Amino acid sequence: MNRKLRIGGVPEHFNLPWQLAIDERAFDEIGVDLDFIEQPGGTGAMTAALNDNQLDAALVLTEGAVLDILKGADNRLVSVYVDSPLVWGIHVAATSAIEQVRDIEDKRFAISRYGSGSHLIAIVDAAERGFDARNMQFVVVDNIDGAREALANDAADVFLWEKHMTQPLVDAGEFRRVGERAVPWPAFVVSVRREYLHEDSGALRQVLDIVSEYAERLKNRKDAAELISRTYGIEISDSQAWLADVRWSNDHDCPQAALQRAIKALSAQGVIAADAPGIDAIWHSLQ
Repeated sequence: MNRKLRIGGVPEHFNLPWQLAIDERAFDEIGVDLDFIEQPGGTGAMTAALNDNQLDAALVLTEGAVLDILKGADNRLVSVYVDSPLVWGIHVAATSAIEQVRDIEDKRFAISRYGSGSHLIAIVDAAERGFDARNMQFVVVDNIDGAREALANDAADVFLWEKHMTQPLVDAGEFRRVGERAVPWPAFVVSVRREYLHEDSGALRQVLDIVSEYAERLKNRKDAAELISRTYGIEISDSQAWLADVRWSNDHDCPQAALQRAIKALSAQGVIAADAPGIDAIWHSLQ
């Protein structure tokens, strides 16, 4: 009997290795019935789905996954999925009066939901720029389509999202990018329900190892940029630039220093207590 695994991820280029593996039925040989469930709502939606037992595992932004666990969720991180840091574009509507990144102080930020990357990184960015995060206003928009509508209708002023995924909207003249924010930790980690870890952590490790192989193949494919361009509507030049920078992980070691930086940033923002549990409460080593 096949073992079942429900895993969630954003419908973005980072997760193309999963689709390639599914298309080639790569998980059949290890007896895993894998259901990859796209989550356009992002990390906040995925952590909620984990906590509601709608997913067994999810490919989530590091800062959101750490926050989820330190606020009491019964999940654990088991692996880095994308080791390279995420670069967030800071966007406004093309018609906005905001011209420079310093003008976003105290403006209304569109976020997919509270606890999401678009929420947390907006706070990280404000802190780095010396803005008072207590004055920030947030407008929940669910996903990138909601953000497009909010900015177009003057319901929000600013939106942070991964810059390559928003590049088509910038090129089309819908968004303007007034700045960027890179974070000093891996972009995506694998967060798993502890109950599932007790049930079948071996299957999960096999699945992650297969996806790592497909990620390496994608990175080395001569037509990788063209494939990403066709699949996600990104210009080939932008696909090439993204491929040159992205690093998928191929091991399951705990990135202790990076996780400590994320915990420190979350504590400095006041979204977790200064005496919150450390890495031992976050990480589970796969056997």
